[in-house]
Amino acid sequence: MSALLITGARPLGGDAVDVLVRDGVVAEIGSGLDAPSDVERLAADGLTLLPGFVDLHTHLREPGREDAETIATGSAAAAAGGFTAVLAMANTSPVTDTAEAAERVLDLGRAAGLVDVQPVGAVTKALAGEELAELALMHRSRARVSVFSDDGRCVHDARVMRRALEYVRAFGGVVSQHSQDPTLAGSAACCHEGELSGRLGLPGWPAVAESSIIARDAQLARHTGSRVHVAHVSTAEGVEVVRWAKSAGIHLTAEVTPHHLLLTQDRLSGYDPTFKVNPPLRPREDVEVLRAALADGTIDAVATDHAPHARHDKEHAFVDAAFGMLGLETAFAVVHDTMVRSGALDLAGLADRMSLAPARIAGLSDHGRAIEVGAPANLVLVDTDGGHTVDAAASKSLSRNNPWHGMSFTGAVHTTILRGRVTASPEESA
Repeated sequence: MSALLITGARPLGGDAVDVLVRDGVVAEIGSGLDAPSDVERLAADGLTLLPGFVDLHTHLREPGREDAETIATGSAAAAAGGFTAVLAMANTSPVTDTAEAAERVLDLGRAAGLVDVQPVGAVTKALAGEELAELALMHRSRARVSVFSDDGRCVHDARVMRRALEYVRAFGGVVSQHSQDPTLAGSAACCHEGELSGRLGLPGWPAVAESSIIARDAQLARHTGSRVHVAHVSTAEGVEVVRWAKSAGIHLTAEVTPHHLLLTQDRLSGYDPTFKVNPPLRPREDVEVLRAALADGTIDAVATDHAPHARHDKEHAFVDAAFGMLGLETAFAVVHDTMVRSGALDLAGLADRMSLAPARIAGLSDHGRAIEVGAPANLVLVDTDGGHTVDAAASKSLSRNNPWHGMSFTGAVHTTILRGRVTASPEESA
């Protein structure tokens, strides 16, 4: 029987308690718990205990682009960031659009053993936006796929989107949409459309390209009685539509990335391709609306959109560089600084947006659980006072397209625990 005794931890920042874990499950919670001498002990004095984080939106690149990331290295980065489960997006090579492909991702995640890697299935074959992928077969496979997305591309054909929503409704699935109307913001668009894009000479990405797709998909979700999830909402207009959809009782959820909560379009002034991301960084006004929407629950969850790239894909002129930036290892620090230290959320609110809500959206019943006896011991210990400066060279990821390099934050992940087993700790980082 495996056992772990965590001493002096503060669940959600409350009073210090001991937590005894047996066989991957929380067995006892109390003060001064007694345990046999051979039980593994973890001193957590001064640390806050939270449910392990769940990421709805991770790019692990394997298969096909193992030069940028593998499931093993991405899992290590996730564990270092306090995550116990991640959803691996489908835009790999080959695309995760079959049951066999989904099971391969699942098996590679289990082999790494650091986080639960749950495959996301493609909505359409080869992400082409034309013919539905094997949605039911992926769901019935060992991978039990329930979230489907063509992320990186919008399911722009309304008829195809409607059919996908009708199909997944039968088994309670959800379609996660990359809301970008390609007729309003084409593949070259890489800067928020406005004065800055004009001055820099960069193709513009207008806010309406996001909000119009969210509005259409909300109507389709209402028509089909199905569930739609809005990936990486980035604009005030998008938030407005999400708020309307929820007020109308439509089954719609939404996520925001850490980088859209902190970074603004001003970072693009130096044409540094590290800051090229899709959707693009937005003006300060949008950032403020996104923070408020996350605080009041209009936006349900934080998702990293962790997007590693090899150097030869990023080191180009801005318009030619690949979209995306790293985010797994820094997500807690960014959200803690922008939302908790500002007073917009308390630690329970952070746990809801980074653990409980994403687990609920993804249908991961063993994750995002309250810290209580009988719950799976998927946990993270964080130091809410631990100041640190990000060093890109120390990342567990294979890639170095890290927008946070050199930035200082208050709040750091200390130890991650997956089913009672430590998967990341200060000793491992040393």
